[in-house]
Amino acid sequence: QVQLVESGGGLVQPGGSLRLSCAASGSIFSNNVMGWYRQAPGKERELVAVITNSGITNYADSVKGRFTISRDNAKITVYLQMNSLKSEDTAVYSCYLNTFLRQYWGKGTLVTVSS
Repeated sequence: QVQLVESGGGLVQPGGSLRLSCAASGSIFSNNVMGWYRQAPGKERELVAVITNSGITNYADSVKGRFTISRDNAKITVYLQMNSLKSEDTAVYSCYLNTFLRQYWGKGTLVTVSS
């Protein structure tokens, strides 16, 4: 049973920073993609950033230059460092794991950017 456990969400002022973490457990193929999606109130879920096990990354245009995704393959953990946060970054951020056989999702962590 694969599980994804997220942490690090919360309330932050505009311009501030947060770091999200997502630890995966279970039987997971080493060749995989991990990342983050988000869903703001009234909007569809959208990709934020993903990273392959070899370190190739892809970012949404809206977060390029502000967010950095990284991972620790030994710990099967993915991180999202979010800087220069804006009110429009407010959303539930969900961890994502794609083993190319199946996709897995975390329960999500709320990030609120507000003064």
